[in-house]
Amino acid sequence: MLINSLGILFIDIKKIMKTLLHVGCGYSNISNLKGFNTDDWKEIRLDINEKVEPDILGTLTDMKLVETQSVDAIYSAYNIDHIYPHEVPLALKEFHRVLKVDGIAIIRCPDIQSVCEIVAQDKLLEPLYESPIGPVFPIDILFGSRKDIAKGNEYMAKKVGFTYSVLNSSFGEAGFEARYGGRVKARWELSMVAFKQKKSEEEIRKIANPFFI
Repeated sequence: MLINSLGILFIDIKKIMKTLLHVGCGYSNISNLKGFNTDDWKEIRLDINEKVEPDILGTLTDMKLVETQSVDAIYSAYNIDHIYPHEVPLALKEFHRVLKVDGIAIIRCPDIQSVCEIVAQDKLLEPLYESPIGPVFPIDILFGSRKDIAKGNEYMAKKVGFTYSVLNSSFGEAGFEARYGGRVKARWELSMVAFKQKKSEEEIRKIANPFFI
């Protein structure tokens, strides 16, 4: 808080705003993200694809342009499944590095367990649901959007998959002391909020719930 020349007390907004690192942002921005689309957050967009005009051109496994312990939150939706299995620990350690001590990481990715249950019914090429851009098929969730890859966007290829237990243990091995989330079967999705510090269940739920879609 500051007092100006007229003796009026005011708040320096720049000092109280928190920083969100939107990893793998694509064309979306903070206005689309529940819990972050308020005046409390300042967004930094990071992506490997220069066509989406990110603030930082980088990858999940190498965010060297982001300072250590410099962001309050990370949001990463549907891009951790686009790196190779051996790169997952590198990406999560980068997440851990750039987050402040009390920071949080919010992750969304496909629920391979649910999708494979459908594939086991021989429905690999049958639509699971309708999205704003058309039907989504199990084969696209497993291997990447065929339409985008056919157009030359090889960034959309999938290279790894997660069940919730695997995702949870991966974040634990990367140093995240507390995790909260689960399977969202209606969207064939896994959602998780990961914390660098240990917290009570009550604290975890209070912090995490505003960000779940």
